[in-house]
Amino acid sequence: MFNYTQLEEGKVDYLEIASVDEIPNGERLFVDIGDTPVVVFNVAGEFFAIGDVCTHDDGPLGDGDLEEHNVVCPRHGAEFDVRTGKAVSMPAVVDIPAYPVQVRNSMIFVGIPKE
Repeated sequence: MFNYTQLEEGKVDYLEIASVDEIPNGERLFVDIGDTPVVVFNVAGEFFAIGDVCTHDDGPLGDGDLEEHNVVCPRHGAEFDVRTGKAVSMPAVVDIPAYPVQVRNSMIFVGIPKE
């Protein structure tokens, strides 16, 4: 697993996901990038992307409530910061992947590490 803040410049491919109009404030969009489920959140006009798998029990995470910058796992209540992927509440202790997001010409791009 990785955290995008640790990626070196040039080691990321940005993929176009959607227009900013497709994800209103407070909403999210579920996408599969290859075999990887990803959730893109709009939090007060800022976009964040995380893996859609809770590290506590591998359950889906993206359907959970969004509380400020934390998504709450709908199964057991673990919380993760959507900005960084950091696990901030038990029962999860392992972080989830967080992906860099860019907005260009009203389109949202998510950065995925190059293989």
